[in-house]
Amino acid sequence: MSVQQADPLHDVLTLVGTTSRLSVGLVAGGEWALSFEPPPAVKFNAVRRGRCLLTVDGVPEPIRLAEGDCFLLTRPRAFTLASGPGVRPVPARPVFAAATGGAARVGTGEDAILVGGRFDFGERARELLLDALPPVIHVPGHTAEAATVRWALEQIDAELRDRPLASALVTEHLALVMLIHLLRLHLAVAGPGAVSGWLAGLTDPIVAPVLGAMHARPAHAWTVAQLAGVAAVSRSTLAARFKQVVGRGPLDYLTGWRIELAARRLRHGDETVAAIAREIGYGSESALSNAFKRVTGVSPREYRRRSGPAGGRIAHGAGLGDRPV
Repeated sequence: MSVQQADPLHDVLTLVGTTSRLSVGLVAGGEWALSFEPPPAVKFNAVRRGRCLLTVDGVPEPIRLAEGDCFLLTRPRAFTLASGPGVRPVPARPVFAAATGGAARVGTGEDAILVGGRFDFGERARELLLDALPPVIHVPGHTAEAATVRWALEQIDAELRDRPLASALVTEHLALVMLIHLLRLHLAVAGPGAVSGWLAGLTDPIVAPVLGAMHARPAHAWTVAQLAGVAAVSRSTLAARFKQVVGRGPLDYLTGWRIELAARRLRHGDETVAAIAREIGYGSESALSNAFKRVTGVSPREYRRRSGPAGGRIAHGAGLGDRPV
């Protein structure tokens, strides 16, 4: 059965409003160690020269970083970068506050050079994306699979070194390219349990085409039989496999994604609830309102009011990353 496919990773990254920002680089030498406070956003660093040791709160073993390696810190956890074990760290904040020429310096010499930055996401990113990832993603730079990540880092280096016109904008977009390839690479090489929820489904041969079909046509009145046809399996096989991999049934997932689409329109647009209902596959305003309240705990109108500039934020009761209750 040939069915139009969409890219769920693209959809979620777009929905959560992914942006990037490069930070001051780090030049280090001799014996050194820096302790970093829990970052407010997703943190990334890449070793452009030398090597160092990464220790993250809550992660049992330190991670040795070699030249070309990258890491992505997906949780707000304190971490330490050091020349090796046993070195007493100093706080990183004053070191970076004293940075000159686009680089902070610690120790003596230039044995190690790191570039880094942060990825900022919208209010739904934690539940939709980040909670499905491990606290730290480490990508060794020497592997053939990391070639595109190395290319992006080389281009970032060139932009930072030569500062051509619009270099800040170019480096931010290159960082986003790097993020996507880091996620792709992690999904490609991750073992069982390394990711969960819909992310795990992206690499499953039965679940992936079903996710793609639902994201391509979220307003379609999908049945389990139709979705099983997309995957070329029986209804029972799809239902069991989808729940095993994603943590919920395919139609529960579809409801969750529709509610995410509705919530984004309510937060950022001025469409009526009835118009939103038609666009995402509900036959009436009341049908959407019932589903929306069941998932989020509030009506669409109340959600819009609370999500406005004066209303603060509201958490969903169940999203793509949660099992339905």
